[in-house]
Amino acid sequence: MSSVRTQITLGIAALLLLSLCSLAVGVGDIFSGNGAANIELMLSSRLPRTLAVLLTGASLAIAGLVMQSLARNRFVDPMIAGTGQSAALGILLITILAPQSTIMVKVLVASFTAFVGTALFLTLARKVSSKDPYMIALFAIIYGGIVGALAVAIAWHYDLLQFLDVWMSGEFSGVMRGRYETLWFIGVVMVAAWWVADRLTILALGRDTSIGLGLDYKSTLQIGLVIVSVISGLTVATVGALPFIGLIVTAAVSRLIGDDVRRAIPMVALGGALLVLVSDLIGRLIRFPYEIPAGTIMGVVGAAAFLMLIFSRSFRHA
Repeated sequence: MSSVRTQITLGIAALLLLSLCSLAVGVGDIFSGNGAANIELMLSSRLPRTLAVLLTGASLAIAGLVMQSLARNRFVDPMIAGTGQSAALGILLITILAPQSTIMVKVLVASFTAFVGTALFLTLARKVSSKDPYMIALFAIIYGGIVGALAVAIAWHYDLLQFLDVWMSGEFSGVMRGRYETLWFIGVVMVAAWWVADRLTILALGRDTSIGLGLDYKSTLQIGLVIVSVISGLTVATVGALPFIGLIVTAAVSRLIGDDVRRAIPMVALGGALLVLVSDLIGRLIRFPYEIPAGTIMGVVGAAAFLMLIFSRSFRHA
């Protein structure tokens, strides 16, 4: 327990330090020139971007934790298992049908299509052998690829490939005051995840066992689907999709404290925020003053981490 507390303390300290670095990094120098202009730059760009990074990382990590409870598999992540692709597909469809739609309408449509896509994935995943966790992971990647290919085909037909790429590749360069505030709704979803955390832990034991323990299996499953879908819809519509966050962070946390969802949520949120913040800083610094999207950095880091998980003996029987 003391080791876990120590790691949480170190994680919070690192998060604060990196957040200060995020506020300081950029083309404009906030430490020289006109003071009023520097304050405006901080409030309109640097601070919103840093807050968006933290909210996105924490929420996607929690979404991964919840989805793994629903699928009963540690190798599932919403952004590679069809949820993120379904959200992007929804945004694409509403852009075609109602191009003047507000960001809130796009979020609602993205959340709805993410809900449908995730529900279909879970339904089909139950037909895959649960004895081998890697089969579920393979199916998740294939399913996500199919949904993503459908979105690409529609985008190509309507000459919207560039727009689709924005939603499928998470990055924070466009985040400014007035263009990220919808992410604060994620806080409500995080509270909902905390509220049903114990039920999600029981849900992960399986349908028969959870019902035998008195759990309302269907309603808990639906709440979990809503949590994953709303987080995915909000993040994809606002900053785009970032893969592997829920996979990497939850795998690391589960090694420390096991599968208790309530105990894992704070550490998972902290780890997700740190991971995305580091990815965003790397993308901003590696070719300064140009930027590499955080989603691209996460794709490289996440793919390597995913392979490490597959070949790790400790996850052979996850």
